Amino acid sequence: MSYSKEFLRSLPKVLLHDHLDGGLRPQTVIELAKDTGYKKLPTTDPGELGEWFHRGAMRGSLPLFLEGFDHTCGVMQTEDALERVAYEMIEDMKKDGVVYVETRFAPIFHTQKGLHQETVVRSVLRGLERGKRDFGVEYGVILCAMRSMKPHFSEEIAELTADFRDRGVVGFDLAGEEGGYPPKKHVDAFHYIQRENLSITVHAGEAFGKESIWQAIQWCGAHRIGHATRLVEDMKVKDGEVLNMGTLAQYVLDKRIPLEICLTSNVHTGAVRTMEEHPFGIYYRYRFRVTLNTDDRLMSKITLTDEYHTASEVFKLKLDDLEKLTINAMKSAFMPYKRRIAIIYDVIKPGFVAARERSKNTL
Repeated sequence: MSYSKEFLRSLPKVLLHDHLDGGLRPQTVIELAKDTGYKKLPTTDPGELGEWFHRGAMRGSLPLFLEGFDHTCGVMQTEDALERVAYEMIEDMKKDGVVYVETRFAPIFHTQKGLHQETVVRSVLRGLERGKRDFGVEYGVILCAMRSMKPHFSEEIAELTADFRDRGVVGFDLAGEEGGYPPKKHVDAFHYIQRENLSITVHAGEAFGKESIWQAIQWCGAHRIGHATRLVEDMKVKDGEVLNMGTLAQYVLDKRIPLEICLTSNVHTGAVRTMEEHPFGIYYRYRFRVTLNTDDRLMSKITLTDEYHTASEVFKLKLDDLEKLTINAMKSAFMPYKRRIAIIYDVIKPGFVAARERSKNTL
């Protein structure tokens, strides 16, 4: 059965892997550039700018994909700009049917005009909290350290994560280009986070092989893996069937380590050649704990509804499958257990019951 985007938008959804600086509205980028004196935008027409970001993201390379962030980060250098972007993100989530979102960003990228990292985080949290009050979407914040930076910068972000743990920050991430920047170089930051009983996710296995995933889990203690596209390298696959798994893939499966799958983004960055070749289908069939995510909504020109639509069309998912993926995401969220369970039983399950009724009535 094929589902319309309107129907999929009505489903309660959970988003765990979405970059705050990768999801701005083109109009907002233009207005913030004017307000802050940023002069480097390629165009000031919203439609053209949106297409510029999208074209830049579709070049099949992660480093090229990341070039657009120079502009989005360039306009997110004031408290008001950060608060506005965060607030609008929550509004966009509401329009897309997302009931819980974890947004992530690297505070250090927003200090070019003198803001302290603490001020950056506070500004984002103000916008998110105001958005939650106005739109009812719950959120968590993940702070990102960057692979290419010196380890002491990662340790600063780890400490910042701990400082804001009771104010909406729920986890720590390591992001950026993988090649040449192994996660184990930042092991001290991860050990600090572990000692503080905080949650960890790591970008791994997107543009580099299974070794990156292994390091993220076994050196850095990752509780979730961002992308994990290359985990399939640890499996022997023939005609879409897994003949055997290596020890890493088996460990991820057995320990129920959640995989933050970003289908469209992975095609755009060249992590996979085509959507049909994405290992998501294998992961899902063999019961890995997979979730669906947007990564960068502006760059990939998508919403989570679009990702649900792509997954349902390409991998022939039914409503029960989409509910399972949504519950997978909520189970894997970095928020207290009691609240996760409440959202699953009070929001997600009733929402899918209602969706089934609507689906029946349209047949």
